[in-house]
Amino acid sequence: MRRRGLRFLADRWRAVVTLAAWSVLETGQTFLMGYALARALDQGFLAGRADVGLGWLGVAALAVAVGAYGTGRVYGGVAALVEPVRDRLVRRVVARGVREGDGGALSGLTQQVEIARDTFAGLVMVSRSFLFTAAGALIGLCSLDPLLLLVVAPPLAAGVALFAATLRPLARRQEAFLVADEGIAAQLGRVCPGLRDITAAGAEERVAADAGARIAAELRAARSLARWGVVRVASLAVGGQLPLVLLLATAPWLLDRGVTAGALVGALAYVTQSLLPALQNLVHGLGTSGARLAVVLRRLAPDTAPSAATGVAWTEATPTDHAPDPPRAAVRGPVTNPPDTSRAAVQLLAQQPTPDTTPTAAPPPAPPALSVTGLTFAYGPTSLPVISGLDLRLAPGAHLAVVGPSGIGKSTLAGLVAGLLRPGNGVIQVYGHPVPGRAAAAHRVLIPQEAYVFTGTLAENLGQLRPDPVPQAEVWAAAEAIGLDGLLDRLGGPAAEVDPGTLSAGERQLIALTRAYLSSAPLALLDEATCHLDPEAEERAERAFAARPGGTLVVVAHRISSARRAAQVLVMDGQRVDLGGHEELVERSSLYRDLIGGWSRVGSQPPLPLRDADGVDAVAGPGLAGDRRHVVAHGAVGQMEAAGDLGDGGAPGGQG
Repeated sequence: MRRRGLRFLADRWRAVVTLAAWSVLETGQTFLMGYALARALDQGFLAGRADVGLGWLGVAALAVAVGAYGTGRVYGGVAALVEPVRDRLVRRVVARGVREGDGGALSGLTQQVEIARDTFAGLVMVSRSFLFTAAGALIGLCSLDPLLLLVVAPPLAAGVALFAATLRPLARRQEAFLVADEGIAAQLGRVCPGLRDITAAGAEERVAADAGARIAAELRAARSLARWGVVRVASLAVGGQLPLVLLLATAPWLLDRGVTAGALVGALAYVTQSLLPALQNLVHGLGTSGARLAVVLRRLAPDTAPSAATGVAWTEATPTDHAPDPPRAAVRGPVTNPPDTSRAAVQLLAQQPTPDTTPTAAPPPAPPALSVTGLTFAYGPTSLPVISGLDLRLAPGAHLAVVGPSGIGKSTLAGLVAGLLRPGNGVIQVYGHPVPGRAAAAHRVLIPQEAYVFTGTLAENLGQLRPDPVPQAEVWAAAEAIGLDGLLDRLGGPAAEVDPGTLSAGERQLIALTRAYLSSAPLALLDEATCHLDPEAEERAERAFAARPGGTLVVVAHRISSARRAAQVLVMDGQRVDLGGHEELVERSSLYRDLIGGWSRVGSQPPLPLRDADGVDAVAGPGLAGDRRHVVAHGAVGQMEAAGDLGDGGAPGGQG
């Protein structure tokens, strides 16, 4: 970090020189404050010449005005050093957040970068102020009488040296305190949304003990930081207040050796009005803000070179070209109504037959687009697994639809594949790369229900997942494939500015879908990403993703049409799963038939009359309040989820 700072200053030497020049002008008032006061006493008022005394005081007042002008110009010089630092940090945070999927990028951009900017500006100001103020005061003391310099300089140097010795320990303890504080925040962020589950599972003591340990760690860090703060106060006392005591204590000795009364008063002015305030600002500014800046810069600017953080990692994560294998899927798990056995590996081929093997040498097979082995996940250590022992294998080019009752785990599966959730057991790989991981993140793109569109141009929104600007011809081709071309025409093309608040939910989804289509990631995960589109627009978007060269598509379906278009359909029913084509599942899966009935306009035909004696429908049909036409009753009423049962407190509709 020190080397980077020196290189940064060397590259901006003109700004450093300009800042130093204005600082010299500002420091003129420091020198003349004590010198003019001494001359006003010795040559003016004590000599009976009031006009001379007033003249020297006028010179001091003029120096204050000139110094104020220099101070105003100093801020411009500081800005010339500070703003490039902020711009560089912003670029680094944005690059890491967009290209590497860094979850801390938002905090880095909104808080840590601004902390670094403000702190760096403060450090430049206090360090520069102390350096030039001390130089002006010491030169003034020497000009009045070298004996004054002998009394003031040694304790000042000792105080500064003592303070410098505390900088590194203070920085380490400041970082330890911040880490402990962040640990408490992260722990509470995990605990507070799950208080009901913690109470239900009887885990209060365990969670309380963990939180207590983190609080105790922060307390230890705070006490250690406070102890070193005492040393910092001691350095201020030695360097700033001891010289004042020594001047008063040695005043008779100084006067006996020719130091004038005016020079002694001027020396007291130098210490009280210049050196002591400058040292206080240095100790408090550099001691606290300097430690904070060191911590923030280590987090925002890691030791890796910029290319490793932005270019190399992205290049290595870019999908490699390989010969397309026939799209196929394999799933193993507790199968609903399997034809032969209750636990079997089901292999299904889609779209293409398996190629004949030949004795000629062939390149090694490409890794599967998605490989899930023994996947188990539960929302809590004592909760029932949402997914249990799932094995799934998708070849490049496969098209899979995931269906099931609301709240059964569809979106959970998408979140696990995307690396947003961590499984309790099992292994997930995307194109041979483990999840979570940067390489796997570069090979998949997740489009959720609620699309994110930021203020900016359409081109910036659509090219967010690409390292370089996307050519306009490619933007228009993707927009036409997805169905965004109408909005592009209406807004005025890719260069048009976008106000997310003026767009409909469907328009925002089309932008997010086109952005994902333009990304380099071959595996697209559509987690009910077309729920705000009409059936025709949904079909157009899904067919575009399915036709992407080398692309693999997984759709969490909310319409039966999505399942019909897919080569394979994964039916999730608690800890049981079933996989097959649409017609095959209609024949063997009662749950799938129920889902089709709930999705269809007519509805499935119940085995009992449509209404019983109490007027209650035996089978739920479409159009239930709040179900977005994809909530289907499954099981007894007492087993149904109610609003608020989910982790976010919302209704079960739309959650998988």
